[in-house]
Amino acid sequence: MGILDDKVVLITGAASGIGEATAREARAEGARLLLSDVDEARGTALAQELGGATFVACDVTDESQVEELVATAQRELGGLDGAFNCAGILGTIGMTADTSFEDFKRICDVDLNGVFLCTKHELRAMLADGGGSIVNMASAAGLIGWPGAVGYVAAKHGVVGLTKAAALEYATEGIRVNSVCPSYTETPMVSDLFENLLGGDAAAVEAARANHPIGRFAQAPEIASACVWLLSDKASFVTGTAMSVDGGYTAP
Repeated sequence: MGILDDKVVLITGAASGIGEATAREARAEGARLLLSDVDEARGTALAQELGGATFVACDVTDESQVEELVATAQRELGGLDGAFNCAGILGTIGMTADTSFEDFKRICDVDLNGVFLCTKHELRAMLADGGGSIVNMASAAGLIGWPGAVGYVAAKHGVVGLTKAAALEYATEGIRVNSVCPSYTETPMVSDLFENLLGGDAAAVEAARANHPIGRFAQAPEIASACVWLLSDKASFVTGTAMSVDGGYTAP
């Protein structure tokens, strides 16, 4: 028996990184999956590999596509029990005074507006179905400041706030809404961050690693385990939280 047995779970940004890891664990815990990403080839391959999974390409910044994605869960899978809104980008790395408004808007469009659109339509589906659990991908950058990533930091702070507001609004409707806040995790996005922000400087990477009291970066399955738990009934009394899964990074 898995903790997500027979639950229908939607995961955006499912083709790689934490989204992929969460899809794998959710499926292992018995969920029926609706996977989404802009990378159709990788997403389709993952759905075929996992079995019990359907893939639909979706740009989370396009409300009509998001609405149709959620409708697919209701129409083809019989409803929506859980959702992990993981689609996101790092965007341009640079100091605030050097960041173009276009770059800033693009990051916020994907990382904040995309989460809003997904949450909005998932809530509508869950209200019709009698409840559910939504997990939004935030970041340690949604709790503290990271120099050189103003758009990302702003968007992730927004996700934390959006999540808390929605949690309060729908707590009496059987719907829980939480966010997860990882620090550096061994994913392609973080590899890009180190290359673009630190120039691949090995000493700088090790310094970032040393900022984690546990002494290492996270692995994607470690973040996935937190997400799957929040999606499950094991977390039935947890809503409105910004769960730090960061090896103590934000504790000091």
